[in-house]
Amino acid sequence: MSRLAQRFAELKTQGDKPKKALIPYVMASDPSPEITLPLMHAMVEAGADIIELGVPFSDPMADGPVIQLAAERSLKHNTSMHDVFSLVSEFRKTDDKTPVIVMGYLNPIEVMGYQSFAQQAATSGIDGVLTVDMPPVEADEYVPALKSQGLDPIFLLAPTSTPARIKKLAEVASGFVYYVSLKGVTGAATLDVASVETKVAEIRQFIDLPIAVGFGISDADSAAKVASCSDAVVVGSTIVKKMTINSGKTEQERSIIIKEISEILSSMRSAMDRL
Repeated sequence: MSRLAQRFAELKTQGDKPKKALIPYVMASDPSPEITLPLMHAMVEAGADIIELGVPFSDPMADGPVIQLAAERSLKHNTSMHDVFSLVSEFRKTDDKTPVIVMGYLNPIEVMGYQSFAQQAATSGIDGVLTVDMPPVEADEYVPALKSQGLDPIFLLAPTSTPARIKKLAEVASGFVYYVSLKGVTGAATLDVASVETKVAEIRQFIDLPIAVGFGISDADSAAKVASCSDAVVVGSTIVKKMTINSGKTEQERSIIIKEISEILSSMRSAMDRL
């Protein structure tokens, strides 16, 4: 059983009622390479169940200004896919249980080659891969390469996704499904929980995998509301905004960032657990 499957199974059996997964997103090496590893551990301590680690890309088309700027800050450190592999390998030295997925764009993976990427990702301890610009209908070579190494290919669904697309995704996805709750880029608009609930119910007609909901989750209240109708909550822009508190060059600056992000996650975890 993969770490992702194990984690969702554990959450279902914890306590008197199933718990929902909290999945924070951070960009690797933002705002400095030294912060990401201790931040990953701190997020787990604050209640994160799964970590989504961003791979910087020069043209992050699905992301709004907050995460675009995070990618730019990371790229100033020349952060590469290999740096992400090394980071996860370090994380695994002291945490072999928390699932880690990487989120990014197809170009760096294609440059490496699907099989080479999958082998190195699996060796480093990565559990799943969310490639924003890889649609299921074009994933005939991509998915087998990931699954051959025990990696879960994670795909996006949107408010506009048709039953045909949902069915196609169900054929190839594993780990969980990521439902983008808003039309637009990350960090945009206001969350409509009623619409999310309706769409998640539709998706469940075709997919047995856990459904994670992201985009538009900004505080403990919205996290709890989304958790009430899904299996997992993904929070990104709200966390990434904290990276701009300061440059993260000194230990004191990094401690401030980590403290504020931990507080956000702890409040979300508490609200979600009160459901």
